[in-house]
Amino acid sequence: MSFSEHPDCPAALALAEQLADVARRIARRYFRMSVEVARKADGTPVTLADRGIEEQMRALIRAAFPSHAIRGEEYPSEGSGELTWVLDPIDGTKSFISGYPLFGSLIALAEGSRAVLGVIEAPALEERWVGVEGRRTLFNGVPAQTSRCRDLARAILYTTTAETFEGAERTRFEALGARCALRRFGGDCYLFGMLASGHCDLVVEAKLKPHDFMALIPVIEGAGGRITDWHGAALDLSSDGRVIAAATEELWRESVEVLSAG
Repeated sequence: MSFSEHPDCPAALALAEQLADVARRIARRYFRMSVEVARKADGTPVTLADRGIEEQMRALIRAAFPSHAIRGEEYPSEGSGELTWVLDPIDGTKSFISGYPLFGSLIALAEGSRAVLGVIEAPALEERWVGVEGRRTLFNGVPAQTSRCRDLARAILYTTTAETFEGAERTRFEALGARCALRRFGGDCYLFGMLASGHCDLVVEAKLKPHDFMALIPVIEGAGGRITDWHGAALDLSSDGRVIAAATEELWRESVEVLSAG
């Protein structure tokens, strides 16, 4: 049974939209304003917007589904059970604090370790992709569809930054990029929304954490694409953070062959 047939699906979907509304409202309040930037233990930036969004999201989830677990970027995990919300209040905080509008908020619901619902919310642009296992992905309420590109030679490849790739990862990414028609950079989770809507054909990233990629899975799959790790294995809460998303099965197979070489 797909999650679209699950008895909790309608209420979970309504809550996911509500969480995205919260993210949009708070992010827009702080975007391109003077906001204090702190540094976490790993050196990455965090703002009042990141923390405020996640706090309100958690409160809404606890009120609606007290039996569900919550796993987010900014605060410790809470609860346990078969259904877990996975939250990234601002994906692309570096973009957010520099006034670049292609940041987003990510909301996922996992059944076990499998993502069954995902939202990519782009607050600055007021754009939103919603994916549910067993249903077509919607972009601002309209069905989304990946491109029909099946050949690397015609593919548009995106990544947030090549600086993420180290050693053999960089070599494999460069080999893939050399075979593509066009290679572009910058965008964080927004890139996966663009892929779901057919504006690019491949997105390759590394060093992502579950809150960075779980929401992407239902969105990409529901739009007709493929998203896995670099070896072609399904993504779940234990994946190593190397992610490839492709518009078509053929393009995905050709890309995985390059990224998994060596």
